[in-house]
Amino acid sequence: MDFDRIAPLAGDGWNHNSHYHTYLLRRLPDRCAEVLEVGCGTGTFARLLAERTDRVLALDLSPEMVRIAKERSTQHPNIDYQVADARLWPFPYERFDAVTSIATLHHLPLEPMLARMSGALKPGGTLVVLDLFESHGFGDILRSAVALPLSTVWRLYEQGRLRPPKELRDAWDRHCHHDTFLPFSRIRHVCVELLPGAVLRKHLLWRYSLVWQKPLAR
Repeated sequence: MDFDRIAPLAGDGWNHNSHYHTYLLRRLPDRCAEVLEVGCGTGTFARLLAERTDRVLALDLSPEMVRIAKERSTQHPNIDYQVADARLWPFPYERFDAVTSIATLHHLPLEPMLARMSGALKPGGTLVVLDLFESHGFGDILRSAVALPLSTVWRLYEQGRLRPPKELRDAWDRHCHHDTFLPFSRIRHVCVELLPGAVLRKHLLWRYSLVWQKPLAR
């Protein structure tokens, strides 16, 4: 599995996903009883969630990712890491105050996953997603042209290097050969159908965010 190879190489430092962690946290309630993270990787975001949540349930398909996440989370006993395939995992009904997912949905069928994740929210709960989309059109080309030099500057500032280590780059390159992304227009259409009122936003570093609050029960 690609992610089993990537896991021991991935640190907790700055990357294109962690750049938006603060943004995502600000979209969540100040305090939650229980939060679900779908696709937790090595647990970087789960540990941030654990600081403001009574319990975090963090799922990942990669056993190696989960093993390393547990090793790095000994100071956070309120995180329950589980190896699970989100396509098959039995999402409970209206259990969580928030459901989050970072750079995972593009690996999964979008419509059924959004339906399951939203169904797992309590009324009034919040769904927060950060993921990648297929660039299309002049606006996305311009955004990429701006993002490339800024990404290099941010990496140099945060990590003290211009590029990730070669071994990590090679592992990601092998994985990205079979990565596919949906166009933003398709993602927006799905959200209009399934999550009316969801707020979608394109971000600079080849990411989009989705924030949706489940209506309160009548």
